[in-house]
Amino acid sequence: MAGVSPFPLQRVSIVSKPVFASAADAETAFYDALARSDLAAMMAVWSEDDEVVCIHPGGPRVVGLDAVRELWRQILASGVRLNVRTTGKVVVSSTLVQTVHSVLEEIAEAGSEPTGPPIVATNVYTLGTHGWRMVMHHASPTPDLMDLHLHGNPRVVH
Repeated sequence: MAGVSPFPLQRVSIVSKPVFASAADAETAFYDALARSDLAAMMAVWSEDDEVVCIHPGGPRVVGLDAVRELWRQILASGVRLNVRTTGKVVVSSTLVQTVHSVLEEIAEAGSEPTGPPIVATNVYTLGTHGWRMVMHHASPTPDLMDLHLHGNPRVVH
């Protein structure tokens, strides 16, 4: 058969990750992906570095991109849409290549209001050849202030 290649054509799908021009852009994309339960969009925010870290309230420290992806897959698997609001943003540290943000997260199912105190989160971003990417998300519960007033001072961990 003249003109027919013995090698079948293969389609190669190249999906490019977005380039975040700032850490703030990456953070906006992170919380948007969380609100939409969109795993692909969530992972597009994360650095492809094997040393990424994710810690959820009451959960273990999860290290490595594959482990972080699996953690988010489990969390987002229900597909539940969320209302996610961040307040009290403080840029703790910022250099030319790394930024640390501290925010309060108020999260509830879509159509509902948060029922408890906010979650305090620390998000760390680094600048690489493909823009700003998240390298750490650490979220912890904040104490219920009413509980503190009723039971005295909070215990000091360190």
